[in-house]
Amino acid sequence: MVLDVSDWARGPAQDLADLRGSVVLIETFQMLCPGCVSHGLPQAQRVHRAFPRDQVVVLGLHTVFEHHDVMGPDALDVFLSEYRIDFPVAIDPHDDGPIPRTMSRYGLRGTPSTLLVDRAGRLRHSFFGALDDLALGAHLGHLLAEPPPSSDAISDQPAGTCEPGAGCT
Repeated sequence: MVLDVSDWARGPAQDLADLRGSVVLIETFQMLCPGCVSHGLPQAQRVHRAFPRDQVVVLGLHTVFEHHDVMGPDALDVFLSEYRIDFPVAIDPHDDGPIPRTMSRYGLRGTPSTLLVDRAGRLRHSFFGALDDLALGAHLGHLLAEPPPSSDAISDQPAGTCEPGAGCT
């Protein structure tokens, strides 16, 4: 899987290729999304605090598809401080239309969305809306229970893709 990022907030830039060997949770959000504020981001923060970084890495993806003029980088910095988000957050860039690149590439239907990337760097799950904590824990546990891929297997993995209604490969 590849993230197209214009900038990073809350920590150094992250390259998903460098995170292979760990399970990666990517929480996509917008600042003005009630479900993101009440459920998605708090859940991602709990996962971030619960797992060692060598097992599960949590990243945010600020993917704005509406109200672009009020959700810029300065507002994002204040938002992340106010909500005490301490995991790295990528900013999903735009082309000509309102839908950001990563959101479009992986067929995300909106925010909040939770993406789970396996240890080999493949996008394995994409969930739209509020995901139950126990269900998320079960998916994380399943991915963590898989044997770590060999270094040869990791380097040969293609980028994952998601199709709306068809899941991820």
